[in-house]
Amino acid sequence: MPHGVLVSREVRREFWGLVRGGLTPAQAAVELGVSHDAGNRWFRDAGGVLPRADACVEGPSRRTITLAERESIGLLRAAGVGVRAIARELGRQPGVISKEITRNTNRAGVYRPLGAQSRAERLARRAKPAKLAQPGPLRDFVVAGLEEAWSPEQISNVLRVEFPDDPAMRACPETIYQALYVQSRGALRRDLAARLRSGRATRKLRRPTTHEERRGRLVNTISISQRPAEVADRAVPGHWEGDLIMGRENGSAIGTLVERSTRFVLLVHLPGRHTAEELYKSLVPTIQTLPVELRRSLTWDNGKEMARHAEIALATDMAIYFADPGAPWQRGTNENTNGLLRQYFPKGISLRQFSPEHLREVAAQLNGRPRKTLGWKTPAQAMNQLLS
Repeated sequence: MPHGVLVSREVRREFWGLVRGGLTPAQAAVELGVSHDAGNRWFRDAGGVLPRADACVEGPSRRTITLAERESIGLLRAAGVGVRAIARELGRQPGVISKEITRNTNRAGVYRPLGAQSRAERLARRAKPAKLAQPGPLRDFVVAGLEEAWSPEQISNVLRVEFPDDPAMRACPETIYQALYVQSRGALRRDLAARLRSGRATRKLRRPTTHEERRGRLVNTISISQRPAEVADRAVPGHWEGDLIMGRENGSAIGTLVERSTRFVLLVHLPGRHTAEELYKSLVPTIQTLPVELRRSLTWDNGKEMARHAEIALATDMAIYFADPGAPWQRGTNENTNGLLRQYFPKGISLRQFSPEHLREVAAQLNGRPRKTLGWKTPAQAMNQLLS
């Protein structure tokens, strides 16, 4: 690349999606871990015009011919250089250059770079119908998925699985997000945005979290570094990760368990305080409902609620390991699951209001959502396949 660092097409695609969502090019670049100079350069190279709407395209650098390239084409054509030589010079496909010249050459046979750029900008500004604006099977499928709390990525990929031979039944995740969030592209009911995991009415710029909760130290624990290798590769089922999600002012909690290979979720009802005694009384019976072959190990963080971990291990016949302090990524499956559960149990409310029956309903719904990491099977399907 001319500017030194090769940036993936996926990053470019996300960049233009953020710009469409209202960020400046510099803000969008920094959000993706790229320098703000790179973001401004990409925007300048695109002629200051957003690529043609749908973020499923590969990116402006290869999709959109820039003004600088058009000026080069004009100079090279005036010098009598052929299409293939121009393509090699600009690092483009010959077909792209041929179409550009054919489209923007006047009756006198002269290619006009400024006229070509003006025409491209005019077409880019032209209003285009949103893909999900019209009633039909595609829109119905997307709405039904959102009402079931599926993410746009889940909906997009399940469309490919359910309708492999129907190109009309396609909608990439960004198309769905735009239909929900971008006013000019708003083809779906705004209330459906509340069914997304974030529950936000508008998109929000994510910032890294700097504060980590201190929850005390445990004694006689077994470090995650001593966990068998079979746990890490997810080849053997029965290894779980666990944690608590906290209610308002940390006054209430729900225990969460997720199986690493199937992503199957169990929720632990804690009607009183989330002390070590309360967790012991609720966690042990929950784990004991599992078949013996699905009780191999449990990995938890260093919360004080696990002070009775030795007794829990003895009662459940499970090895219990503890992640390193300040290393939530070591329990990434559980962290991700807790994020999904916040859609059902928002921050800032008391979690004591939810009954055991309600927790079972939420777990069943989460276990019925298709997951990318499972090849778009649901955790329930993956678990049933294991048990059968």
